[in-house]
Amino acid sequence: MKSWRLWLPPLRRRLALPVTSLQLCLLGLAGGLIAAALIILFRLAIMGIQAFYLEHSDDFTSLPALERVVLPFIAAVLISLLGLLIGLRHYRLGIPFVIHRIKVKYGMMPLKNTLHQFVGGITALSAGFSVGREGPSVHLGAFGASSLGSYLRLPYNSIRILAGCGIAAGISASFNTPLAAVIFVMEVVLREYRIHVFVPIMLASMAGALATRAVFGEGNDLASITMISLSNWHLPYLALCGIAMGVVATFFNKSLMKTMTIFKSWHLALRLGLAAFVTAGIGYLVPQALGAETGAIHYAVTAPAELTLLFAIFLAKIILTVTALGLGVPGGIVGPVFGIGIVMGTLLAFLPGLLIGDHSVAGTYAVLGMAGMMAATLHAPLAALMAVTELAANPELAVPAMLVITASYVTAVQFFQTKSIFLQQLDFMQLPYKLAPADDVLQKVGVLAMLQQDYQVLENPTDAQVIQALDSMPVQQPLLIKRSYAVDQHYELASYDVSMSMTGESSLKFLPVAALSHQATMAEVFAELGDQREGAVLIYDDEDAHQPLGLVLWEQVRSLLMRQNNLL
Repeated sequence: MKSWRLWLPPLRRRLALPVTSLQLCLLGLAGGLIAAALIILFRLAIMGIQAFYLEHSDDFTSLPALERVVLPFIAAVLISLLGLLIGLRHYRLGIPFVIHRIKVKYGMMPLKNTLHQFVGGITALSAGFSVGREGPSVHLGAFGASSLGSYLRLPYNSIRILAGCGIAAGISASFNTPLAAVIFVMEVVLREYRIHVFVPIMLASMAGALATRAVFGEGNDLASITMISLSNWHLPYLALCGIAMGVVATFFNKSLMKTMTIFKSWHLALRLGLAAFVTAGIGYLVPQALGAETGAIHYAVTAPAELTLLFAIFLAKIILTVTALGLGVPGGIVGPVFGIGIVMGTLLAFLPGLLIGDHSVAGTYAVLGMAGMMAATLHAPLAALMAVTELAANPELAVPAMLVITASYVTAVQFFQTKSIFLQQLDFMQLPYKLAPADDVLQKVGVLAMLQQDYQVLENPTDAQVIQALDSMPVQQPLLIKRSYAVDQHYELASYDVSMSMTGESSLKFLPVAALSHQATMAEVFAELGDQREGAVLIYDDEDAHQPLGLVLWEQVRSLLMRQNNLL
């Protein structure tokens, strides 16, 4: 055994506890660096491919019309072949799938899905489909960081936190917004705020930002936007703008889900072919709308007074995004929503621009539009506010951003009863993303944190020997019976059966004892013992299944649940 492996048992026991620890912080930092490396590789691959035919990355206006038309079809064929090669049953990608895996599989991502996301995302983004790179980034980040935990065979509760670290690092490495990445993970993906989770995720997001800055520089996709402070007279108009963004976000969400519903029975190749046809047709007419969001941002910034062009980009961007994502093109939704919001904000800035005689406020309105669309579409108001704060580097924009975000979010939620687009997609795919209250509590504690090693074992005893042992043992000490056979063995928990002692029958009770991995959480113990409400499970190290590490009793599960809001 390698010397470093000697540190693993105490490390695993420490991480089984839901508390802040230096070990978890360091692992989160390492997971963030792994995730950042994958995202940097992903981005470099896209840029390297686009360098063969584009003058500037993600700007398809310089590409001849025929090539703009052909590229989406080539990408559709390649993604379809990839789906057939890897297996269409693994074609569940992006942020909704990651949320599902976080809730039901502790954030551990299947390799085949990840390969499909990596290669398919590169192909789609290189060809100009209107999808975002944050979807693949979240998927790859969760895979990279959780793989570290799986390799070290850490408790599942800590692997889930590492997956969150990878997601934060992935978003941070994608957009160079480390604070917004942390909030996005807590608000949208994990949907909880706990200090022992927040701290390592914060470190991982920092690592992602530092890594991406080392490779791509200090700037971000919105660095070209000039933002100024707004006078208070803008606020009433901004409230109306927020309402308009809530309406557009609702239309966008419903259109996307309608597209998914209508074409769900089509084969993947046919859906991708239709997406390529629409992308090629609109890309021929409005090349500024192709790609993730950079092209739309560039033209919103450089031509804020050209209403016809901006409106064409706005409509084209919505159609292209709904078509691509609704028909199954691998990619994310956040990037295109940023682009749609920025173009919409620029359009809405035209009226105040006329009043003041110039379009200097267009950049500010563009960023506020991005925040409003993000809040209403993704149901991530706090992450949207943090994104504006980081990108604008101007605290005076916090108040107008709060107003726009509130107006758009309340409009979408209260007046149109829309859910987060991620949750709608999860419902459509019939992927569970909610936990029972008991499971939610128990999944945060690893079995190693509750391990009991003070018990006795008798091998193939008679009833008389069992009675003698029970009489001589302390009342609270468990007695295990090992039943050995020629080809198998199993354990039972022995105790007195008070209910049978008055009938003249044997007063002994033997309950079968299941075995669980040392990586399991108390939720798996509850799943084994919850129906009978008694008994115990043995905990094994996966590398040495013949030697139990200890025992976890039902009473420990009950006690843990009683301490947490009386859940049992």
